[in-house]
Amino acid sequence: MNMFARMKRISWIAALLLLVPVWSVNAQTDGTYGGFSPYSVFGVGNLHQAGTAWNRSMGGVGIAARNNRFVNIMNPASVTARDSLSFMSDFGLNGRISVFQDGAKKGANTVFNIDDFVISFPMWRHTAFMAGIKPISDVGYKISTSEITLESGKQTFMSSGNGGIYQVFAAAAVTLWDRLSLGAQFNYNFGNINKTASFIYEDTSNRSFSSGDSLQVNNFSAKFGLQYAQPLGRGSSLVLGATYQLSTRINGYTIHYRELGSYYRERESATLNESGLKLGDELGVGLAYKYADKLMVEFDYIRSNWSGTGLDLVPGFSNEGDVAFAPSVGQRFGLGFEYTPNRSDIRYFFRRCTYRAGTYFEQSYYTVGGSHVNAAGVTLGITLPVFRWYNGLTLGVDFGRRGLAANQVKETYFGFNIGFNVFDIWFQKRPYE
Repeated sequence: MNMFARMKRISWIAALLLLVPVWSVNAQTDGTYGGFSPYSVFGVGNLHQAGTAWNRSMGGVGIAARNNRFVNIMNPASVTARDSLSFMSDFGLNGRISVFQDGAKKGANTVFNIDDFVISFPMWRHTAFMAGIKPISDVGYKISTSEITLESGKQTFMSSGNGGIYQVFAAAAVTLWDRLSLGAQFNYNFGNINKTASFIYEDTSNRSFSSGDSLQVNNFSAKFGLQYAQPLGRGSSLVLGATYQLSTRINGYTIHYRELGSYYRERESATLNESGLKLGDELGVGLAYKYADKLMVEFDYIRSNWSGTGLDLVPGFSNEGDVAFAPSVGQRFGLGFEYTPNRSDIRYFFRRCTYRAGTYFEQSYYTVGGSHVNAAGVTLGITLPVFRWYNGLTLGVDFGRRGLAANQVKETYFGFNIGFNVFDIWFQKRPYE
């Protein structure tokens, strides 16, 4: 492929990176959901599980993973794990089927969305670069209850919300002494969250009323990572990884409105700059064992501190009402592995496939009534090799439950992830006679 064709391909990728965030923001303003859960009413919503389909099919691990076949967006230091002159890309889709139960009440919902888009390529000796877009949090819920009274007849309470926060990021890393890799990632976070609550009377002699919040948020943040690989002999190695994401102030504005029938309407707007509202910081550590190109086992721990972010002080994030909401410390434990029988097998296709499994436990970054909302699940996945080199189709499933305490709404979910892994060799000189 000549240089003109390669530059044309780069321009198409750059255009897509610019269009994806625009599409994502617009999609969240028309009532669609990036995720659906009654627990997304709190704070900035449900935090999106980090990583691509490759990471999620292994229990969401990846802080210590170094793999030259996949783009690992969980640790910026991992971007140097690659073949020379290689171009890699990942495009992901995800969906979830959820069933909710609160005593005798039940409900269900299904969502399907574009997940992530990322590209990666080398820059100079022992250095590499990646850039992309991914979701940070999802807000999606619709709750209604009705009762009939002698005084006012049927009355219905309705609460709904949609939106989310996205992240455009760029990262670079360098490997020193063939063992230590250091990376830095810079992010632009943006999005909007809309929440409304209404009390509707069937008897028109009573005035229905409603209130709501529209939250427009944006800020810059940074994440740093390192990985150290220690050879153990006979093709095996131990990798220690760590990441730290800074807590940064959120900019933007809020609009709060109240309506009483058609007689009274009030609208208030305020900027978030003066509220001191922040995103929580995040510290992650991981330890991985790798044997040749066949086996990897990894354990990750992530701790995020939201206790001083001020979410409980800003209407719209604080979820004003009878339920006591408070930002807190979130934690995540993940364990996963992948195994490839024989990548070079020319007779049996499924011996060239990579198989994965994992498990995880999550503690929410907030408390409700003094208790965390926890989740636990198991994952399975497979990557099917496609065409040549490292191109592949990654399929993953995630089965879990959120709301493990006896007095919490039970959310049982079945998630599925699809990842398109693209690999190519750029700028290689072809021999001519």
